[in-house]
Amino acid sequence: MSTAIGPDAAAVPSVDDVPESQPIAWRHRHLLDVDRLSTDELDLIMRTTDAMREVLARPIAKVPALRGRAVTILFYEASTRTRVSFEVAAKNLSADVVNIAASTSSVVKGESLIDTVRTVEALGAQMLVMRHSSSGAPYLAADIFSGSVLNGGDGWHAHPTQALLDLYTMRERMPGGSLAGRKVVILGDLLHSRVARSNIWTLTAAGADLWLCGPATLVRGFEAWANRGAAGRRFHLTTSVDEALRDADVVMALRIQRERMAGGLLPSMREYAARYGLTRERLALARPDALVMHPGPMNEGVEIAPDVAAGPQSVITDQVTNGVAVRMAVLYLLAGTRVPS
Repeated sequence: MSTAIGPDAAAVPSVDDVPESQPIAWRHRHLLDVDRLSTDELDLIMRTTDAMREVLARPIAKVPALRGRAVTILFYEASTRTRVSFEVAAKNLSADVVNIAASTSSVVKGESLIDTVRTVEALGAQMLVMRHSSSGAPYLAADIFSGSVLNGGDGWHAHPTQALLDLYTMRERMPGGSLAGRKVVILGDLLHSRVARSNIWTLTAAGADLWLCGPATLVRGFEAWANRGAAGRRFHLTTSVDEALRDADVVMALRIQRERMAGGLLPSMREYAARYGLTRERLALARPDALVMHPGPMNEGVEIAPDVAAGPQSVITDQVTNGVAVRMAVLYLLAGTRVPS
């Protein structure tokens, strides 16, 4: 049985319509980061997300695409947006969903990550959505899990679905749906940001004129990447807010991650807000129609002023809404994988 989920069913491969003997556009078994995705694959995710947006607009936002699939959401860190949106996405696709918080599982008794992954697989999990405080943990899980692993954020390393929903939100608002030549600024705590690291790959692939800005202590390690242009991913790095924001088309403020902050990186939150906080006055340097974004959760009054976060240029709530559609899209595509990555 084939399930048409969007206005143009041909734009999205159906897991039931594709014969086993024919190649399909999506060939990855896991989604661990966006650095392995080609431009065509990014475009496929965007088109699939369009179809999922159409599903979400229906009176009953549910399709049977993942009926019978068991999705386990395993989070070792606290989360609202990512965890809930993955759960909503999986349920909208009719999957059977199990939520596990490490703080209420056998992890607190000393169970290892490997044992936990083997346990949830033995209990029937076919797709595993995972967040972990240690960079690389989802890669370890992918080595031993026979199904698909989706990285919901690992340490400072990557947050692929956040980068995808950010890309989708920007493209949705840009004339012609293109970021080519558009100045996109990521402002704030770059050092600890898995969001920024994944966004570098997607935004440069989309042709954006990418600028990263923050205090010198919070941009360490990015200088060599910016100068090297690894894999063609060139971007600008500056500690000057004025230089970064001038004529920007998009400004994304990053949360100051106090829980990861080592002593001495910042004099105080007050000084950071005074020098780098995204205020209405600073936003005036950008284009009049510049988008304001934030991956959340926000420290209002620190990295972003409340009147900017809730202002007319803000698309922060759109990011949250689009997160459901993007995660529906990647779950759907992974469910149709024929060839392991």
